[in-house]
Amino acid sequence: MDHTRVSPADLAAADGLDDWRFLLGGIHATFTTGSFTAAAELVSAFAAAAERAEHHPDIDLRYPGTLHVTLTTHAVGAVTTLDVDLARELSTLARAAGAGSQPLRAQRTEIAIDTMDLSRIRPFWQAVLGYVEAGDNVLVDPRRQDPPLWFQQMDEPRTQRNRFHVDVTVAHDEAEARIRAALAAGGRLVDDSHARSWWVLADADGNEVCVSTWQDR
Repeated sequence: MDHTRVSPADLAAADGLDDWRFLLGGIHATFTTGSFTAAAELVSAFAAAAERAEHHPDIDLRYPGTLHVTLTTHAVGAVTTLDVDLARELSTLARAAGAGSQPLRAQRTEIAIDTMDLSRIRPFWQAVLGYVEAGDNVLVDPRRQDPPLWFQQMDEPRTQRNRFHVDVTVAHDEAEARIRAALAAGGRLVDDSHARSWWVLADADGNEVCVSTWQDR
């Protein structure tokens, strides 16, 4: 199989991928149908296409008729031409079934913990969550349902701010609207020096969240 990697910028510029957005090493689409039965039938069509391609997405079916689809090439840990080719076919099947598309709903959430000693606290979090290691500083849900937990190594203790924060990775063309909505809802901008890679926001109590995209990484 061809495992040629595809960059986020190439993906954003490619034809036939309007339904898809790049988030955290995968491409994501959201399709909506008129009923749960129609969505289940679309899952069946997607499964048949995946079998033909010998390449398989993660598909999440939710009532009343919404499908969230994620494609990545696990063999190389990146998006490749395998994902792009199958994404185009799935979009074609969705259109033929009369499904709608909501690409700006693409989102992945992570939880981050600042720490001075990763090795001291990681075993606790792995045990209490039932997660598995996915790298030196990342724990993931083996069911691929709950958000990853990652550890940010600090050079000095952070006493003036919370040690926990949430990372919300959104579609690159949704980020500014999401930030405006958060600020209008009582948040404040803490740091935009890394934009468009990420913006740091906080609620009125100072609890922080990073709104992130693939851009300028």
